[in-house]
Amino acid sequence: MLERQQAILQLINREGRQPLDTLCARFGVSIQTIRTDIRRLADQGLLLRRHGEALPFPHRDNVSYDQRRILNSPGKQHIARLCREQLGDYQRLMLGTGSTVAWLAQLLGDLKGLQVMTNNLHAIQALCDHPDCELLMAGGRVRQRDQDVIGGDALRFFQRYRADVGVVSVGAMDRDGGLYDYNDDEVMAREALLGQCRRHVLLIDSSKFDRQASCVAGHLSDFDIVISDQPLPGTLSARLKAQQIQLLS
Repeated sequence: MLERQQAILQLINREGRQPLDTLCARFGVSIQTIRTDIRRLADQGLLLRRHGEALPFPHRDNVSYDQRRILNSPGKQHIARLCREQLGDYQRLMLGTGSTVAWLAQLLGDLKGLQVMTNNLHAIQALCDHPDCELLMAGGRVRQRDQDVIGGDALRFFQRYRADVGVVSVGAMDRDGGLYDYNDDEVMAREALLGQCRRHVLLIDSSKFDRQASCVAGHLSDFDIVISDQPLPGTLSARLKAQQIQLLS
C-alpha cells in the first residue's frame, strides 16, 4: 500500500466519508489518481466507494465474518506468515478469535507435536486435518455471526489449561497503542487466554490503526511480540522497542 493510500485510509476512518474532490485538494493529486487509490483500497475491503465519495468500512458489529475476512486480506495473510515464523514444533498454543488468527491456523500444517486450544471455529476447521495436532475447543454458546465462542464459556475453558504461546487479535488500536474491542465478552475471553500463556503475540493489521471501539482491551505493551502489515504509526515503535517488545511488519 502506498503511503498516500495509507494516509487516505486513516483520514476516512477518522473523519468519515470524504468527497473525491476534497481528497484531490488535500493530497494534491488528480482525480484520476484519487479514483485509482480509492478503487485499490475498496478492492482490499478497506473502505467503501460510492459515486463521487469514499466511506469508512462499517462498524465491525454490523459486518459478518466473511466480510471481515476480505478486509485487508493481503495484509492479514502477510501477518500470518510472519507469525508462523515465530512458532516451532512441540508447542502448546492458544489461539483467539478473528480472521487474522484463522489465516495463521492455515499455515500450521507442517509443525509437529502441536497442542492447540482455541475458541475460534475457523481455526479448528483449518487444523482438523493436521496429522500431528491435538485440538481442544471451547464449548458453550456459539456466536453464529462470527462462528466462535466467547464470554464465560471461553473464559472457563482457557483457565483450565496452560500454553507456551497465546496468539490473539483485537478490533481497534488508537494512536497511543491503546487496544479496543466491540464487546466485553470478547475482551474477557482474550484476557483469560493471555493469562495462561508464557508468551503473548498480538496480530493487528493496518485497517485497525488509529481507531477506537467501545471496550478497552489493553495496550500494545502487554505483548511480547506485535505483528502488523504496516509499521506502527508515529513514535509508537520507538517507545515499544525501548520496552524490549519485538515488532514485526
